[in-house]
Amino acid sequence: MSNENKMGTMPVNKLLLSMALPLMISNFVQALYNVVDSIFVSRITTDEVVLDELGNTVSAGTDAISALGLAFPIQIIIIALGMGTAVGVSSVLSRALGEKDQHTADSAAMHGIVLMVFAYAISLSIGVFGSQWIIAAQGALGRQLEYGATYLRIVCTLSIAVYMEIMLERILQSTGRTVLSMIPQLTGAVINCIMDPILIYGLLGAPKLGVAGAAYATVFGQVVASCIAVYFNVHKNKDIHFTFNGFRFDTKLVGNILTVGAPAICMQAVGSVMNFGMNYILLGLNRSAVAVFTVYYKLQSFFFMPLFGLNNALVPIIGYNYGARHKDRLKKAHKLALIYGFVMIFIGFLAFEIIPDKLILIFDTGDNALLTLGVPALRKIGFHYLFAWYCILTGGVFQALGNGIYSMINSLSRQLIVLLPAAYILGRIGGVDMVWWSFPIAEVASLLVTLYFYTRIDKKIIRQM
Repeated sequence: MSNENKMGTMPVNKLLLSMALPLMISNFVQALYNVVDSIFVSRITTDEVVLDELGNTVSAGTDAISALGLAFPIQIIIIALGMGTAVGVSSVLSRALGEKDQHTADSAAMHGIVLMVFAYAISLSIGVFGSQWIIAAQGALGRQLEYGATYLRIVCTLSIAVYMEIMLERILQSTGRTVLSMIPQLTGAVINCIMDPILIYGLLGAPKLGVAGAAYATVFGQVVASCIAVYFNVHKNKDIHFTFNGFRFDTKLVGNILTVGAPAICMQAVGSVMNFGMNYILLGLNRSAVAVFTVYYKLQSFFFMPLFGLNNALVPIIGYNYGARHKDRLKKAHKLALIYGFVMIFIGFLAFEIIPDKLILIFDTGDNALLTLGVPALRKIGFHYLFAWYCILTGGVFQALGNGIYSMINSLSRQLIVLLPAAYILGRIGGVDMVWWSFPIAEVASLLVTLYFYTRIDKKIIRQM
């Protein structure tokens, strides 16, 4: 018993907090530097005068925020390929450690690295051949098109670092080393925040790159983070042996990884389709509406990224204790995660309802339209917080138990089957102000689907342990 990983022996509450808090902090900082990008680009200025559909002046900063939002669907694809594959690797690896199968655990980690190279080839192709078309296909013209294509081209062609960072950090998390996994994220985030103003505005002798500077700052932070993650895994992670000596590509193991990972990829990639569709719907209603949507996405990351950190800690705990057949520990971990998750997300709900104007003014573009459209938008969208916490954390249980298909179906129901049709219909009925109600409507549908699937998995798997 003394040689057993702490995920099978440490008191559950202490275990969950010790693993989750570093991830929540690092994810919060990750959210901060995503927001910092938009804060700095919102202050980009130009002499060009652009008017929206109502005759209001649209600043270069507002168009720059919109450009980041137009590039975001592909960034979601990048994160989906990386995180989805990493979820699959984490599930196989943590269960193998619980079952004391060292060979499978080591092999899963090495296959994860190889799969990241394959994912990068996809991103590279998008960056080289598809950047301009993808931004234009969402309805962007002029300055929005120029800014968006430039940003997207850079983050795609240089995305190898973010793939390696995601995989190597997830391997650290899967072996219970969440503090070590936090350090690369924190370092990359701090570097990105430092480099943003330098490269965007041309400070300290650097060239003034504008939106391109935001992209290069992001990539620079990812490169540093991935290098630190490599060092920690090779020198500090004693549960996994990293070597390509005798490595053979195992299609069966890849199949096991993708059984969990592919649904997770699809589940997150659905967010790309959702963002693409919402951008298209919103640009058809008001030029500044995409900037409002982007601002919402940046702000909600302050509350959802820590929740995802909690979920990322929960998955290996559930997976390990499932492999070790500790049913009581598994159920207690889920229950505690739900309690902590609700507290976090309720804070976000209150912020969106009480101080939406102050949140929007963080992005000081100088456009009244952003504030006029944004305040009612945040208040309406904020209601979906009251349901999302349960869906996210219970979806983590599905993934950990090898039933990622449930999470995928849930995500499809929420973001495609319900959200986009609701947004389109509401937009046609009441304009851009009505579109935002589609988010709480879709989240209620997600809650119902999640409850149904959890009832099934509890009956067929958890109770049978």
